[in-house]
Amino acid sequence: MRLTRRHFLKNASAAAVAVGGLRSLQLQAQVYAQDPVYGIDKAGQLLADPAGLLNLPRDFTYKVISRSGDLMSDGLLVPGAPDGMASFPMPGDASKCILVRNHELASVGSEINPFEGKAKLAKQQKGIAYDFFNGLPVNGGTTTMVYSHRSQRVERSHLSLVGTARNCCGGATPWGSWLTCEETLVGPQQGYGVEHGYIFEVPSASKGLVDAVPLKDMGRFVHEAAAVDSTNGIIYLSEDYERGLFYRFIPKTPGKLAEGGRLQALAIRGWAQANTRNWPEDAGSAGTQQVAMRQRFECEWVDLDHVTSPDGDLSDRGHAKGAAIFARGEGLAFALRADKSREVLLAATSGGPLKIGQVWRYQPGPYEGTAREAEQPGVLELLYETHNRAILQACDNLAVAPWGDLIICEDSYSESPDTVNYLRGLTPDGKIYTLAMNAHPDKGEFCGACFSPDGTTLFVNIQRPGMTIAITGPWGRLRNQAKGVAIL
Repeated sequence: MRLTRRHFLKNASAAAVAVGGLRSLQLQAQVYAQDPVYGIDKAGQLLADPAGLLNLPRDFTYKVISRSGDLMSDGLLVPGAPDGMASFPMPGDASKCILVRNHELASVGSEINPFEGKAKLAKQQKGIAYDFFNGLPVNGGTTTMVYSHRSQRVERSHLSLVGTARNCCGGATPWGSWLTCEETLVGPQQGYGVEHGYIFEVPSASKGLVDAVPLKDMGRFVHEAAAVDSTNGIIYLSEDYERGLFYRFIPKTPGKLAEGGRLQALAIRGWAQANTRNWPEDAGSAGTQQVAMRQRFECEWVDLDHVTSPDGDLSDRGHAKGAAIFARGEGLAFALRADKSREVLLAATSGGPLKIGQVWRYQPGPYEGTAREAEQPGVLELLYETHNRAILQACDNLAVAPWGDLIICEDSYSESPDTVNYLRGLTPDGKIYTLAMNAHPDKGEFCGACFSPDGTTLFVNIQRPGMTIAITGPWGRLRNQAKGVAIL
């Protein structure tokens, strides 16, 4: 999401909610009471956290494992604004895992940066940092942590990418790396040394800073998330823009992204320049029609050119060629079902008539990305659209749980005094439930949700005041009776 909404949130108004209002909000969290058609009580009633941080269902517990400003193993500070994140297996030790975490910073404002108090060291990063601003590395980037399930502590941590801007979300790859995405188009006109708006790859096994190499064939736009199809290496990309596109990248060599590839945008068959937002003010305009929940569309893909244009107009040019637009595409997740069917889940944060969220499902065809694709094209479906902020609001980062459901991070920064962010669950058949509530007075967004490789721990970030949390509990009771899922 864009910093302009976050940066000016007034904590005073967030803390001014009456006690009675808080009680009503906790009742609202149980979506089965709000939506008799699609709401279910899968996790159970949330219990108030005595520490005032995270409300969870009975028998679930949490631990804060990292905070912005903590000292890392490399002597630097944990940067502010943690966002997208992924968990990877620790080679040779199943009792540990590796977390790679974004930090959505861009050298403006007063956020914590890793080099605070170490300006001399910061200036020595030339050749490693992607870019500099006012003589120092741009603050965005990634950090890497080694987490022990036995001790429930971070054993080692370090800065792993530096000099990038607004690293918002991204995606894990099957080959053990993290794709971190720049959600910005800043460049020399804003005082930066080079253009931003790219994806960078960070190997999870790296024990220090990696060279910041932009993957330019994956396009220059307001990147949000990436999801890799583990069966063929195709990468799906979202764009955090109110007229954003849904992209896919077909690499020349799967797993070797630096070799380049082809970037395309999704179009709907028989509905050129489709507007999927369902916004009332769009009614009657070209390319607009009302989309109903569970409505399905056959798709095709439009080739894009000049994908690194300095004009930042890639989405506009793609739409002009017939591509569909989505209302702020943010979270993405790939699911490989037990029956070998594949799904890519996309959050449109401001989709729907109230502009508070849609969840789309794209099911790739058996010949996805090949010359035979038109024989059995991929299918797009509006899986869920929220009409009540008590049920779902501002769906952002996504993760697929080991039991097959979609975990949704809410990212609402409404000025309304009763704003609360939740972790929601969405079943494959479109039923929604509540998993956790942010009870901190700062009301920061949830982001970066991901499960440990062994499925025992759900990691999640609260972007402000800046912390990474490990949640454990009886996940088995949330399993579906339906088909399971394999995830990256």
